[in-house]
Amino acid sequence: MNRMPIALLCSAALLAGCVTINIYFPAAAAEKAADRIIDGVWQLQQDKPATAPSEGAKP
Repeated sequence: MNRMPIALLCSAALLAGCVTINIYFPAAAAEKAADRIIDGVWQLQQDKPATAPSEGAKP
């Protein structure tokens, strides 16, 4: 029984599993996106009415 094809196949699978993909995210674009998210959160907090007292609270 020849083990060479099996070893070659396993080596190819191992090599294919180790391939990484690097994606470049420009820092300026990431900072703009973060600013938009933060602005959206602040806008939601400003629009929210003051919380009403809970039912169990005494007047």
